[in-house]
Amino acid sequence: MSIFQIKGGFPLKGEIHPQGAKNESLQVLCAVLLTSEKLRIKNIPEIGDVKCLMQILKNLGVLVKKNGMGDYTFQAKNINTEYLNTKKFREYGKSIRGSIMIAGPLLSRFGKVCIPIPGGDRIGRRRLDAHLTGLKLLGSRIYYHNEYKYFDLQIHKKSLTGEYILMEEASITGTANIIMAATLAKGKTTIFNAACEPYIQQLCKLLNKMGAKIKGIGSNLINIIGVKELGGCEHTILPDMVEIGSWIGLAAITCSEIKIKNVSWKNLGIVPNTFQKMGIKLEKVQDDIYIPSQKSYQIKKSLNNAILTISDAPWPGLTPDLLSILTVVATQAKGSVLIHQKMFESRLFFVDKLIEMGAQIILCDPHRATVIGLNHQSPLRGSILNSPDIRAGISLLIAALSAKGTSIIKNIEQIDRGYENIDERLRILGANIIRIT
Repeated sequence: MSIFQIKGGFPLKGEIHPQGAKNESLQVLCAVLLTSEKLRIKNIPEIGDVKCLMQILKNLGVLVKKNGMGDYTFQAKNINTEYLNTKKFREYGKSIRGSIMIAGPLLSRFGKVCIPIPGGDRIGRRRLDAHLTGLKLLGSRIYYHNEYKYFDLQIHKKSLTGEYILMEEASITGTANIIMAATLAKGKTTIFNAACEPYIQQLCKLLNKMGAKIKGIGSNLINIIGVKELGGCEHTILPDMVEIGSWIGLAAITCSEIKIKNVSWKNLGIVPNTFQKMGIKLEKVQDDIYIPSQKSYQIKKSLNNAILTISDAPWPGLTPDLLSILTVVATQAKGSVLIHQKMFESRLFFVDKLIEMGAQIILCDPHRATVIGLNHQSPLRGSILNSPDIRAGISLLIAALSAKGTSIIKNIEQIDRGYENIDERLRILGANIIRIT
């Protein structure tokens, strides 16, 4: 098992190009199963979760050709659905949560699919109700096999049939799964309370280029007219907004001067504004973000002079993936902030490691933490850390880069699942970080 050894407390400087969006990539890769024609997808991040899903696609029979870094051509011409009944698939499928999104395409195109209970980050309860309820309404029968912990879905008519679906929660992966299934369903499907993140919008745009008929893109009311078949096309993945937020947070807490190139500002939503509420200066330079070196950043108070509260919400609210990073950034801010993680009850438990490093944090309950900023007057201390999930892992890495002394981060495979060659890219900026295998 590999570790990172980090000597922190030094400012960084330089330019960085954000990787392709992890969440969009997982959705788009599943969409290749909807057609037998070729799909060329660019800007795919070379990260653990994407590599795992691509291996599942290869094992299913998808032809995968690498054209260059992050540039692949896929063709799902001869699919072996029997692979889904193997132990090998159940192991791969359980390792990432994105594997659940092959259900919609395979069910719609081939009439049956087996799906293990997916894995991913252990950050609390992550229900599958949105997926299963939506696919059931479209006309599938669902059986659960308790011995091997997997779901067996089968169409009980000739094809899926369009339906009105009111989603109980605006699940991103659930919305993606239902949209993909509905593209080949008979008739009209309406999805209300659909997730509308930029990555869902990107998926819909891709499907429309393939020949789907989707309207309402960017809203929470999606209408889909099913078609008989879909074709091939080209698609480019957006920059990853969570990684962009990670670089902003890193620049602030390490007093670094960093320019993030080609961020697609129009798809960042309130991410820049949220960091500005933390007192972080950032500038829009064409389509780049420039963060100057700051010795201090002061958290803004609410209009009634109350402590600032930062919480997650469905788009266009703040993505929950950034709350761990904002928590670390707040430890060296001037002022205090309440971090409210509404969606996942285990995501804030990593703060005990920050407290060991010298941060002043009160974990109010599983969903809320109050951070009292130290204003760089009392830097964090180097420590031995363990990466519990992707976002907590990168947050601890950021903390270690700002800390005085040497830190060791274990279980860095979790970080590699979501961040492409992170140690190499940090060294380009001047970071003292070594990967030890």
